[in-house]
Amino acid sequence: MTTLSFVAANFGRGRRGEDGGFFELGSHFYFGMDFFAGKFFRSSIRWVNRYWSKALEDSWIGSNRRFSVIAKVKKGRKHDYPWPDDIDPNISSGHLTYLSYFKPLDEKPKPVTLGFEKPLVDLEKKIVEIRRMADETGLDFSDQINALESKYQQALKDLYTRLTPIQRLSIARHPNRPTVLDHIFNITEKWVELHGDRAGYDDPAIVTGIGSMDGKSYMFIGHQKGRNTKENIARNFAMPTPHGYRKALRMMKYADHHGFPIITFVDTPGAFADLKSEELGQGEAIAQNLRTMFGLKVPIVTVVTGEGGSGGALAIACANKMFMLENSAFYVASPEACAAILWKSSQAAPKAAEKLRITAQEHYRLKIADAIIPEPLGGAHADPMWTSQQIKVAITQAMEELTKMDVEDLLRHRRLKYRSIGGFQEGVMIEPERKRNMKSSDVNVLNAADIDSELENLKKKFLEANVLPEPITSQAIKKLKEDVDQEITKAFISMDLKEKLESVKLEVSKAPSDPPNQPLNQNLKDRADKLMQQFKQKLSRPGAYLGLKQKLEKLNIVNRLSELNAKRDKLRLEINQKVSEELKAKMEVLKKAQEKFSKGYPLDKDLIEEVERAKKELVEVLRSNGLEIIGVTKRKVATPTPELQEKIVNVNKEIYERIGNVIDVAGLNGKIEELKTEAVKGSNLAELEEIEAEIKERILSALEIRDLKEKVENLRVELASTPDKVGPEKGRS
Repeated sequence: MTTLSFVAANFGRGRRGEDGGFFELGSHFYFGMDFFAGKFFRSSIRWVNRYWSKALEDSWIGSNRRFSVIAKVKKGRKHDYPWPDDIDPNISSGHLTYLSYFKPLDEKPKPVTLGFEKPLVDLEKKIVEIRRMADETGLDFSDQINALESKYQQALKDLYTRLTPIQRLSIARHPNRPTVLDHIFNITEKWVELHGDRAGYDDPAIVTGIGSMDGKSYMFIGHQKGRNTKENIARNFAMPTPHGYRKALRMMKYADHHGFPIITFVDTPGAFADLKSEELGQGEAIAQNLRTMFGLKVPIVTVVTGEGGSGGALAIACANKMFMLENSAFYVASPEACAAILWKSSQAAPKAAEKLRITAQEHYRLKIADAIIPEPLGGAHADPMWTSQQIKVAITQAMEELTKMDVEDLLRHRRLKYRSIGGFQEGVMIEPERKRNMKSSDVNVLNAADIDSELENLKKKFLEANVLPEPITSQAIKKLKEDVDQEITKAFISMDLKEKLESVKLEVSKAPSDPPNQPLNQNLKDRADKLMQQFKQKLSRPGAYLGLKQKLEKLNIVNRLSELNAKRDKLRLEINQKVSEELKAKMEVLKKAQEKFSKGYPLDKDLIEEVERAKKELVEVLRSNGLEIIGVTKRKVATPTPELQEKIVNVNKEIYERIGNVIDVAGLNGKIEELKTEAVKGSNLAELEEIEAEIKERILSALEIRDLKEKVENLRVELASTPDKVGPEKGRS
């Protein structure tokens, strides 16, 4: 849309400004209009000209006033059409995916750890660390590690099968949980989104459209949450306004008219309860949906994928069959709101969640939900594709059953489903009193402490073994890559992705290679990206493929080190090429001077000046090579505290006393005198070393050094933990 603005000003007595214009002193008037059609534009111009001529007829002639017209044409913003500019012209399928604004996120969602998951996440990190220590030291603790992993897997399974209601609600609200459009794109071959209620605006909190599964067309309706903060704001956090419910109602009537079965997805905290929505008839819109859905003549299946809040969820959930994901929730009021009303504090939300019976298991027991759709360990976000396929299986089976019914049976089936909720039966008297089981639900018991203690014991064994890590050689890197390839192949097989991988490989091999470096077909590239996304999602599940994760992490570290070493060697070569022979000779002088200084020899004045000149020339060479010289540092020396120095003196004194006692007891004084005499005579060096070795051997055999060794090790640990200080006598650049 182009905007044309007119500004007219009648300036009274005034003076000309520096830029040739006038400062406004008299009367003024402005006209600014948007024009959408040529006819309206021309008629508006004629009307404005007549108005101006009449208004200025008396003041234009014989006066010093000026009249100015300023026209400014603003270009409209380019329509953000979903078709990309660089679309592949040879694409043969998948056109409809370009017609949706729902695109894959540019940035991968950050992993979010829920509060009750933290103990297991810490255990997983410790198991990976133990595996790394085993690989580095070469010690064989594979049986213990495998046993710990089995216990960890069992603890993981126990945790997610015995979740409390508030924990299941936190999984249902997980920010990385797949949205309705994620499920729709995963289970449909074709999908076209439909917009608007034809009365107000298109509410983005509810998505509607036609999609096909296994060649059959369905009307899809669902609440759409955002995948990040920006999308959540745009979608209003899946809280619809009356326009959203009226859009859903319009699509339901279309589906009823054309005979499309209806599939609805529920994932909303509730209807948007602001003042404007209430003024526009929020309650009336929900009531219209409830009444209309009970009269629709096509099968309706509802899937609760996240949380379903109050009437805002029920407005699209009056179905023949309702399925709930394992970690979904359905409630009349959120646990936080219920706790604030009954217990006057939202801190009682866990207690309220238990009393409200919001989980899928409770709804299935009360016959509100017809089935529970399983989720992978960790929740639907751990493997969205697998979860979507489970939803597709449940919907397909339900539709096969419902499509066999005639219209009367279908309507009766839907009515009786809601009439029977709570145990009510047609024609049967209700019991005046009913005994209820008030037994508290089981609380999940996590054996994380036991596994943690075993991990700490195993880690202690590694440290006590005191085995140095194996050096990283080219053979070790080659073996690591081979192990990673084998582990990845096994992982693809266990994830049921082997056939898809072979299919993609086959199509890549058939792709034309002329000209070289030609990019892959867009459809093939999308398939490969989708396959890798599925692999990464399955790999990121908690407790899955710990060995492969550890090896991949180690391989990434090795690759980074290799890159750093290559950069270091290249930089060293460039610097050596720029260093002249004269400067190299000066650096040798600098090195010899440093050696003399470290041995305690004094340095003369000329040598010190030469050293300073060599340093300056070396700094200039480094700067010319593009390196920034931050400063000159000196060697760091650990300076013990006075208390630690006293301990060192006492330990040395104790060692000397014990050696003296051993010499007296073993009768080694004569042997030591013999060694001194031979040394004074200048005897053969081999004979002196032989006598010295004999004395040392006899001292060590008679000396009890176990407790002394422990004291020395403790002193070393304390010395290593003291802060380093710069030693001025051993500085170097």
